[in-house]
Amino acid sequence: MKFVDTAKIYVRSGDGGAGCTSFRREKFVEFGGPDGGDGGRGGDVVVRAVEGLNTLVDFRFRQHLKARRGMHGMGGNRTGAAGADVVLEVPSGTQIFDEDTLLADLKAGDRIVLLHGGRGGRGNTRFKTSTNRAPRRSDPGEEGKERWIRLRLKLIADAGIVGLPNAGKSTFLSSVSRARPKIADYPFTTLTPALGTVRIDEDEFVLADIPGLIEGAHEGVGLGHRFLGHVERCSVLLHLVDGTQDDVVGAWRTVRDELAAYDSGLAGKPEILALNKVDALAAEEVADRCGALEEASGRRTLAVSAVTGAGVRSALRRLRGRIAPQVRQWTP
Repeated sequence: MKFVDTAKIYVRSGDGGAGCTSFRREKFVEFGGPDGGDGGRGGDVVVRAVEGLNTLVDFRFRQHLKARRGMHGMGGNRTGAAGADVVLEVPSGTQIFDEDTLLADLKAGDRIVLLHGGRGGRGNTRFKTSTNRAPRRSDPGEEGKERWIRLRLKLIADAGIVGLPNAGKSTFLSSVSRARPKIADYPFTTLTPALGTVRIDEDEFVLADIPGLIEGAHEGVGLGHRFLGHVERCSVLLHLVDGTQDDVVGAWRTVRDELAAYDSGLAGKPEILALNKVDALAAEEVADRCGALEEASGRRTLAVSAVTGAGVRSALRRLRGRIAPQVRQWTP
């Protein structure tokens, strides 16, 4: 399924049905009086966040959504039927914007009424008084409301993998979960975020592979800030650095600078730093490059290989320790 994380759509609630002007007509009933029923209310525009969805692709080709109008009132004091609601099912983690104003931030199970349908008009029975026994007045239904809204999906994951292109993020995710992102030996192989459920010891958590960042990503360079938003909800970041490149410190610093430039909250998230692809390095090179990263970052650097599995379980345990309050017990 194609991954789409933004969509702009037009929504409109239903018009209310018109009230009815009617009079009771029966044999031997000379003055039957008014019996016009009320119109039905228009349908609402409802947004519901559901499990099992991870893309907004449905709204790429369905950009105009309208609820049904209410039925008109009828004689015999019959009220028109209410119009059917239009329900937008979106993934958990979807935000709804009106221009630049955030209207809602939805998680699984949330349901909001974005636009209420118009009220049904009153039938002429409603206008009967002691002095006006045969009113000929009824109301039209209230018009529905309309607006353009923007949907933005931010994936909900416990931990996120960041790093420069070709740092081995997709290989790492595929080695620790059943996720199968595209893997190849060239930059920007991964063009969309991927999620995988990781099981370690007796716990499990959700790990997200975020497409590679480059210098200027916070301004839209490369894949740009489009995917930086997907790490905002992560509790901890696994920062992979390609150990086969010459300047590992520069690679680490480039990603850190982009996180800080995008949002100060991202730079402040807990970070597990790991030197990847150590299977392609000599022991002395691993020690030198881990030492350089530790000196620059001030934190311990793990040596891992997503291909051979070296150091991977240690990295997962450290991630789990950072998100311990949120991990779920695994029941086979």
